[in-house]
Amino acid sequence: MAEIFKRKIVKLLKHADYAPLKLSQLARALGVSSEDYPQFKSAFEELRRAGHVVIGAGNLISLPPLSGRIIGTFRANPRGFGFITPLEPHSHGDLFVPPSATGDAMTGDIVAAKVVKKGKRAGQMRYSGKVVEILERAQNRFVGTLLKQPEGWIVQPDGTSFFEPISVDDVGAKGGQRKDKVVVEILSYPTEKYLARGVIIEVLGKAGRYESEIKSIIHQFHLPSEFDDDCVEQARRAAAEFNPEQPGAREDITGKVVVTIDPPDAKDFDDAISLEKDSDGNWVLGVHIADVSNFVSADSPLDIEAKDRGNSVYLPGKTIAMLPEILSNGICSLQPGQKRFVKSAYLTYDQDGNVLSRRFANSVCRSAQRLTYKEADKALKGRIKGIKPEVVELLKNMEALSRVIEERRAKNGMLHLDLPETELIMDKSGRVVDACPADDSYPHTIIEMFMVEANEAVASVLDRVNVKFMRRIHPEPDALSMKNLARLVRAFGFSLPRSPGRAAIQDLLAAVEGADCSLAVNLAVLRSFEKAQYAPLHIGHFALASSNYCHFTSPIRRYADLLVHRVLECHLQNRSGSAGDISAGLDLTEIGKHISFTEQRAEDAEKELTTVLILQMLSNRIGDKLDCVVTGLASFGVFVQSRKFGIEGLIQMGDLGPDEWKYSPKTQCIVGLRCGRSIHLGQAIKVRIISVNVPARQLNVSPVEPLAKEPVRKKKTAKKSNKGRVRRRAKGKMGNLKK
Repeated sequence: MAEIFKRKIVKLLKHADYAPLKLSQLARALGVSSEDYPQFKSAFEELRRAGHVVIGAGNLISLPPLSGRIIGTFRANPRGFGFITPLEPHSHGDLFVPPSATGDAMTGDIVAAKVVKKGKRAGQMRYSGKVVEILERAQNRFVGTLLKQPEGWIVQPDGTSFFEPISVDDVGAKGGQRKDKVVVEILSYPTEKYLARGVIIEVLGKAGRYESEIKSIIHQFHLPSEFDDDCVEQARRAAAEFNPEQPGAREDITGKVVVTIDPPDAKDFDDAISLEKDSDGNWVLGVHIADVSNFVSADSPLDIEAKDRGNSVYLPGKTIAMLPEILSNGICSLQPGQKRFVKSAYLTYDQDGNVLSRRFANSVCRSAQRLTYKEADKALKGRIKGIKPEVVELLKNMEALSRVIEERRAKNGMLHLDLPETELIMDKSGRVVDACPADDSYPHTIIEMFMVEANEAVASVLDRVNVKFMRRIHPEPDALSMKNLARLVRAFGFSLPRSPGRAAIQDLLAAVEGADCSLAVNLAVLRSFEKAQYAPLHIGHFALASSNYCHFTSPIRRYADLLVHRVLECHLQNRSGSAGDISAGLDLTEIGKHISFTEQRAEDAEKELTTVLILQMLSNRIGDKLDCVVTGLASFGVFVQSRKFGIEGLIQMGDLGPDEWKYSPKTQCIVGLRCGRSIHLGQAIKVRIISVNVPARQLNVSPVEPLAKEPVRKKKTAKKSNKGRVRRRAKGKMGNLKK
């Protein structure tokens, strides 16, 4: 608990709107209960002794002030300047570094910087930094496009981590050609006078081709490649030894009607559903999960590799699996008509969707039918061709139970954000030709509700037997984040209490449903939350309104679930002590940090490739119109998101119309000083594509109709003596127009 309090204290003190508080006030701002206050105070004292927080005049608490030298992570900006995020938090926050003081630092580098006082403004001392030493390079390999310039060959890096071109020699050594996608290794880093120099170590293929872009993303995000021989051999041996006809002590549920529902391109079916009534007329939900732990033992080559990968990566058109296909798409996958080993969670419900009892078992099951979400949706709407009658009945019962569970969870405070996803439409070569809103039919919610219920049930039973396990945690947002959210939504005409609870946030999300501002408000709510992560800490899951939560339902594609399965197995064998031994032998905190990182890496890689493929398509549609929503405002322009493609574009201030445009952080809008027009978050706007820069991941757009018009100038009445001169001026203007 102390570590949780430390994180919350530092996060609150780092907030831009934090005003120094006394310890008791700080505890109230963080919602610390009276019984937890001693632990909170102890955590604070640890921070103070370590110098991470200071107590000033009036016993007011703040972060320590900037010293003359700091160490932090450098973040470059395309305009030449940068910022340093200190490794140890300071009251000043990120330190601005002017273009002349960045040295040869690149995004992600750990640097030492001299702090320079720039004088006071509005009573506040201003600082800037000067990089004096590069302590650790973030990376020395980059992916980019090979180009021929008059001065020689260069590689223009992809993405936003490094902006300047890299000079390369001896291009022919690897057979590189113009517009090839290549991997370049830095030999010397850039200076004020010279570009970085590098050497091409691999040619990935022609830029713009699907396979080249896939390879580029894999290199850029350091994603895993092929499995080594030991892993493949272990998987083959497991497949050869698998005999579903000898399930041992497992319960045989092959006679139950069991169904899987997944996306159309899925191959790793790791969850299946059954639903029956017991002798008392209560629903008994069966959630049956592939028993991967039966085939992947702890500390084996496959286990070590799965832990390193952390999760499967799902890129448009390609999957990088956590486990070899012989397992993930073979003996572990709950394919229809095939006997498979599973761990079953049985949850019994009353008529209001409350859990009456939980039971877990090792089982062998057989899926009656594999359905896609769209097929399940059609069946629920009466289009049942090709679907077995017993499966149709099961689907109807699943929908009825899901709606009751959903209602109960909503009453308990579960939050649901409406953030539409985009489905890419690709041709055979992998080129994106169009996009459409992803399917969000109710079967998605059915499976989501059942998976959440099973995850919560497993976490609850493991918590009750008091064993340490990998949890899925989502901390409660801090008071200042909620205060800022309340201030932001006022710009949309909605109100929130100063310290909104789940119910107030639910009401807000319901109020904006279907409105133009819905996307912006949902994004604002999301950004006010911390990200969910993996850790053994017992702090619950805020968004799900769950006090105990873990991931159990996807062990084929998530390492966290595999860890939970092993602990659950000890419980099933009445060996809870052994479960404690398993956890004691693992550093769950470090593993949690690692798999949280790999999860974020997978999301970033998927988003990056999706952006690249869409930008490639839009580069052939210059001048096309897009229906957008304003999602961000800055001093240099307006960020808008395409409703259809889900991609973000930028309107430069100068493209808004002939006026002087000013951004007001206080009112959260941009205003034209002469025309009086304003642009605010959530506003619908039609834009036109004006340029696309695929390597830099930039989409530049402008309003279809300028938001301000050229000012009308009053004509001056010319005097008779000036007639000739007036005519000559008019003729000159007409001549210019003809040109």
